[in-house]
Amino acid sequence: MSYITYNAAKPLDFTAIGRLCIDLNANEINRPMEETMTFTKYVGGSPANIAIGMSRLGMKTSFIGKVADDQMGRFITTYLKNNQIATSGIVTDDSGAVTGLAFTEIKSPSECSILMYRDNVADLLLKPQEVSEELIANSKMLLISGTALAQNPSREAVFLAIDYARKHGVVIAFDLDYRPYTWNSPEETAIYYNLAAEKCDIIMGTREEFDNMETFEPNPERDDHVTAAKWFNYAAQIVIIKHGKDGSIAYTKDGASHRAKSFPAKVIKTFGAGDSYAAGFLYGSMQGWSIEKSMEFGSAAACIVISSHSCSDAMPSADQVQDYIDRCNRGEIIV
Repeated sequence: MSYITYNAAKPLDFTAIGRLCIDLNANEINRPMEETMTFTKYVGGSPANIAIGMSRLGMKTSFIGKVADDQMGRFITTYLKNNQIATSGIVTDDSGAVTGLAFTEIKSPSECSILMYRDNVADLLLKPQEVSEELIANSKMLLISGTALAQNPSREAVFLAIDYARKHGVVIAFDLDYRPYTWNSPEETAIYYNLAAEKCDIIMGTREEFDNMETFEPNPERDDHVTAAKWFNYAAQIVIIKHGKDGSIAYTKDGASHRAKSFPAKVIKTFGAGDSYAAGFLYGSMQGWSIEKSMEFGSAAACIVISSHSCSDAMPSADQVQDYIDRCNRGEIIV
């Protein structure tokens, strides 16, 4: 049982809106950033990574966002085009804004951190009038992410995109993607996250991200059932709460909870796991798979990405994910 119904008549499978930035991943791993001298450049940003993941899995994908009028902005747009992602919804900033940068530190497989530069970034300047209703109307699914809600006018652009999706029967997935340095206060975060989540069919985030959403609500035990139950009073059909190495639990409107087995991985870094998991899970949902099979596919995709230096470049094809699952089942991948 897949729980979500997609409109097969729509020509586009998947459209994402929000953050487009540059990841600069440390080449000298197992050392602090203070001692790191060289980095490799990749396209980054959670919605961008998920869109790339969906395209690699064979989905017809597009993106709505804003890039800086600079070399980095052009690098991002070219990369998306080269990955068969339609870029007609991406506009170029004309105000002098810059491209956001994320420097990653890889001290060890379990100690990874990100240093982000997010001042005056182009992706947060996307305006409501720059959001294509036609692009969203032609999509089976719209993905939004929390970072795009942090500032205006991007915030209004995302809420307008949500309204277009609801108007045209488009499934909405919400990747919570909480980045504290783009928000003014926990209260502001909770207010806008909750307003957006009320209108979404699939909500995905870590336990800590859901905690942030419950700033005004009593849930002292951090009970997943309490968290998920709230959203089933609104539009949600599936709520996925991630617990890091302890795995993920998917809750559904019928009161059921779903777990899937995890897979071993030769971990290089932890970031990118959530984005690849989301792409794998959403792909499975769009294939009409069961919750468990979709979660298993997402987990395997995440294992592939955390075993690689990059996030976007490492997003696997469907055949690669299935091969990884098969090899794990045969006991060929042992950590």
